Amino acid sequence: MTGYNGSTCTSPRDKMSPFTTLFFLSFPLLVCQYCVAQFDPLGIYCNYDTNISTRGQVSGNIDQLLPVLVSKTQLDGYVNSSYGLGKTKIYGLAQCRGDVSRQDCSSCIQRAAQRIRQLCPNQADSRIWYDYCFLRYSLNYFIDQVDTSVGAFLYNVEYLTNPVAFNKKLGALTKNIESQALNPNNAGLGKGEIKFTPFVTIYSLVQCTRDLSTLNCAQCLSYAIQNIPDLCHDTKGCRIIYSSCYFRYEIYPFFFPLDQVAAAKAAGSSSEYVRGMITPN
Repeated sequence: MTGYNGSTCTSPRDKMSPFTTLFFLSFPLLVCQYCVAQFDPLGIYCNYDTNISTRGQVSGNIDQLLPVLVSKTQLDGYVNSSYGLGKTKIYGLAQCRGDVSRQDCSSCIQRAAQRIRQLCPNQADSRIWYDYCFLRYSLNYFIDQVDTSVGAFLYNVEYLTNPVAFNKKLGALTKNIESQALNPNNAGLGKGEIKFTPFVTIYSLVQCTRDLSTLNCAQCLSYAIQNIPDLCHDTKGCRIIYSSCYFRYEIYPFFFPLDQVAAAKAAGSSSEYVRGMITPN
């Protein structure tokens, strides 16, 4: 991870997952200088610098591509496009979470396009994740290719008191929303809820980027779901966000249309999360 001046806020649990670097984040308070605030990215990945001889052309192509990604994503919630020729051609993809409004999508993707250039000024393989949207560009063609090499995750600091029973219910819900996401009519989105106890409801959402085939979407979601034990640690909420798909569960409503009554009842839920980046070994 090269964003935030290379600094992180480390957690005592950072050795639990060999392929991640963890740092602690508390909403809405900032706990260290380089931790992200509530409206900053969930994750940022800046890979390789461009060759100095082509840096100007690559940067110019990125600047031409980003407005296209922003404008078309605002209209349809998703776009993949490219700009340039030969070795300096840039491929890009942008997508909003399928349940958010057009206004929220527009605000998110505009912010993403601005911040990715600030945080990855010379990198030609850059990705930025927000809760409502994702934006990526690269010199390498990546459309309709499953990519779980890079991502972000967050898990709630509160642990489950009965993880076996909870995970059984979560598994049933996940199977249901995964099947929704694989239905071509749903554009890679699945969401739902299930009662855990009379007083606790589990809410979950999955989504694939819309360039993926059904088979590739299934592969990405399967990989994310199988990593729940390693990345979520039997806690009350978790997000696993790859470049090709997204998974989240909570014990409070978070997707739209929002259940205001349930959200009010869950207002006392913990808002503190441990978070980290998943990067190539």
